[in-house]
Order: sequence, then structure tokens, then C-alpha cells
Amino acid sequence: MDFLNRLQPLALLVMRLVLGAIMIAHGYHKVWGGFHHHMEFAAWTAYLFAGTEFFGGIAIVLGLFTRFFSLAILIEMGVAMWKAHFKNGLTGNSGFEFPLALATIALALLCFGGGPWGLTFGGRSGGRKAKKVL
Repeated sequence: MDFLNRLQPLALLVMRLVLGAIMIAHGYHKVWGGFHHHMEFAAWTAYLFAGTEFFGGIAIVLGLFTRFFSLAILIEMGVAMWKAHFKNGLTGNSGFEFPLALATIALALLCFGGGPWGLTFGGRSGGRKAKKVL
């Protein structure tokens, strides 16, 4: 089992890269293609969602302010599930399974930090090293 524990930094890196890439792809079309995806929301939230997805995705890929942007994505996915996807069920057309998966990854990154590989602010990735027990 010690082998699997040594893979935890790699797992955090993979989660960061996957969540960041998906959010960049979703945010790119909102930033440069218009906000037609968020017509049911107030205009200011369209800018907030686009910025969170695109710029937050870039920051998460880089490992910069990972916990902050993970919290922002977690909140955004919660709002998206509540306002747009929940009425379609878990696996229905435009269901909430995909936003739920993204929110779960964001929650894991919020709790554990971005891991040791990536740009950090202040020399820390947000994660803490475990103390050795004698």
C-alpha cells in the first residue's frame, strides 16, 4: 500500500490537468464566442462564469491558487446543477452527472491542494506534508 501512497502527487496532478483542461475548453467559447450558454442567468454572472471557467482553468493547470479556483469551480458547478441540470435527472439529456463529476474533482483539489508539481504562490502548493511517526 505504500506504493499507492507514493502516487498521490501524481493523482493530484492528473486531477488538476483534467479539471483545468475541461474548464478551459468550456470557458474559451464563453470568453471569445459569446455568452449564449448562460441566457437564463443575469448578465453579470455570465462574465463571472466565463472568467471562472477559462482563467480558473488556466490557473488550475498551472497549479496557481488551486484551492481558490477549485472553490470557485465547485460553487459554479453547484449553481449549474441547481439551475440548469437537476431538472433533467442524473443521466438524462443535459443531466447533472458531468457537472457533479467536475464538482467532485474540484472538492478533492480544494481539500488536498494541487500537489507538489506546479507553480505555487509563496512556495507552497496548498498541501501539507505528513509528519513522520517514529
